[in-house]
Amino acid sequence: MDILYRILLYIHVSSAILSVGPFFVLIPIVNKLESAEPGVQQAYISIFRTSVRLVKHAGHVLVGSGVLLIVNSHWGWTTSWIVATLAVMGGSVFFLARAFSPVLKKFDAPGADQQFLVRKLTRSVWIYLFLLMLMLWFMVAKPVLW
Repeated sequence: MDILYRILLYIHVSSAILSVGPFFVLIPIVNKLESAEPGVQQAYISIFRTSVRLVKHAGHVLVGSGVLLIVNSHWGWTTSWIVATLAVMGGSVFFLARAFSPVLKKFDAPGADQQFLVRKLTRSVWIYLFLLMLMLWFMVAKPVLW
């Protein structure tokens, strides 16, 4: 394995950690959102927004490094685990765009149903974690699906 591939692999793994890690931190935060005082609630929402932004940027590095890893390896673009990863990634990009920022904005609306929004965020965190872990499994296990 040459040095460029090792550096790309390190970048790829690091960005995968940065893409998944913040969501584990958000689980206890989303549970505290419902009962938090308005000022504290805004601090939690700010942490949520920052985490989502970090995940988006880490995702860009993850995709870029993944492309470079494939180009610099023996894996082809039609390899089943790569196709499956790209398919799940495509869905997760749309999910991420719709699951968090629009819901977080609704917390500021007067008369917002806080319990509903917290349940929606909780559900979204778990769904997104599942998608991320599925992609991680594809990249680590490299299953032959067809």
